[in-house]
Amino acid sequence: MKCPLCGYPESKVVDSRPATDNSSIRRRRECLSCGKRFTTYEVVETVVPLVIKKNGTKECFDRNKLLVGILKACQKRPVDAQAIVTEIEAEIYNSLRQEITSKELGEMVMEKLRNVDDVAYVRFASVHREFKDVESFMHELEDLKKNKNNI
Repeated sequence: MKCPLCGYPESKVVDSRPATDNSSIRRRRECLSCGKRFTTYEVVETVVPLVIKKNGTKECFDRNKLLVGILKACQKRPVDAQAIVTEIEAEIYNSLRQEITSKELGEMVMEKLRNVDDVAYVRFASVHREFKDVESFMHELEDLKKNKNNI
């Protein structure tokens, strides 16, 4: 680390501790040339994953966009949409993947909703899977019912 006082390129760490927000590390350093002390802060660099849409375009993962979609499916249902978004976001970032398809993202949401609320699941699935007719809608309901009976 370059000394801000004399410009010497090397220093040693004297003290290290988490900063007040716990999202960075505060380090006290001492210049190996002039002996002066200075403070640096280190933060973790995160890479925002890209979502590959059906038409092939890519856009940055947007937590709020995901939340809006889930909130629509969960309208007037006893579902904590924020918690679902937080879980999915953590899974995406922890996987260290730089890209995820919108289809994979939708499947992750559907898996979470299936375990929490059947109505919210069917609402989300109807949009995500683009049901074209009543038959495809009924097929999804039958699968859901069959899976619930097997538990």
